[in-house]
Amino acid sequence: MMLKQLIKKLVFKGVLHTLFWCCVLLFFTYFFDSNTSNYQDTLLFSLFLMPITMATTYVSIYKLIPDYLVKKRYWLFAIYSVYTLIVSTYLIVVSVFFSLIYLAGFEYSNMNPLTQNIIIVASGVYLIVVIVSAFKLMRINLSHAKKTKALETKILETQLKLKEQELNYLKMQIHPHFLFNTLNTMYGFALKKADETPEMILKLSNLLDYLLYQANKPFVLLTDEIQHIEDYIELEKMRFNNTLNIIFDYENVNDTTTIAPMLLLPFVENSFKHGSLMEGVLTIKIKLTSHADTISFLIENTSFKTDDTPLHGIGLKNIEKRLELLYRNKYDLNIINNDKSFKVELHLKTK
Repeated sequence: MMLKQLIKKLVFKGVLHTLFWCCVLLFFTYFFDSNTSNYQDTLLFSLFLMPITMATTYVSIYKLIPDYLVKKRYWLFAIYSVYTLIVSTYLIVVSVFFSLIYLAGFEYSNMNPLTQNIIIVASGVYLIVVIVSAFKLMRINLSHAKKTKALETKILETQLKLKEQELNYLKMQIHPHFLFNTLNTMYGFALKKADETPEMILKLSNLLDYLLYQANKPFVLLTDEIQHIEDYIELEKMRFNNTLNIIFDYENVNDTTTIAPMLLLPFVENSFKHGSLMEGVLTIKIKLTSHADTISFLIENTSFKTDDTPLHGIGLKNIEKRLELLYRNKYDLNIINNDKSFKVELHLKTK
């Protein structure tokens, strides 16, 4: 099958070249016949000139341009171009003598006026060489541009796949972390046979629904993310009972504002996981503000400052990586670890 295609390609190329050189022959005949009525002699002269033109042209497009000019071997290109020019000029001179000896019978006055002038004859030959060489360079440039674009597209696709894989990997780390904390809480309630266990299971069911069907999307509505955080907070309230004081305020939330899923929850998780009880109470303050094209998220919890701060936890490290992948140059993250509190400030540009 490939051999047949190769043969067809070669046949098509041969036919195309033949038609082109037939047109060149007609051009030479018409060009050199402009000041004479001896059409036969002009045709013979043009036929004699054709091999010189073809050889010079093929040397240019199949050797000089691809092997030296395109590969930026400029010195060799210049040297071999001079060689080609010398040889072709010599052959053009021979063609003029052919016109004088065989066509004009050694009578200079009988020669075609145009064939008497070597410069005019050479101009006709090199005109064809230059036109074909320019076309060859254009094709090479178009081919290189096409290959470069294909390569850039392939690189971009690879980068996008790697980015997607990295995001999925980070999500896989976040989800087990969240489930581990929640199931631990539920296990404690089940041991106590607490009345809140069914409600807790319902909340967890809602969270799992969000995790399975929404978290795989590139973006979700901010309102859905808020509902998800509220469900998580309700679960933690059941676990902490009277030892938790949490305030979650949000305002100016637009129904059309979107955000990457599971982006804010790790901050909330860390507040519960690494927060410290002061005077018997864990205090967490969360404030979310949404504007036309920005989201501001502030969370602060009571915490004793230690060398092993939440900053080094898996959750926050992953969220910083996700922010860099999804919101590069469009976010501002500040983490402040004081003696008695741990604060996170996040500002996102959604457009």
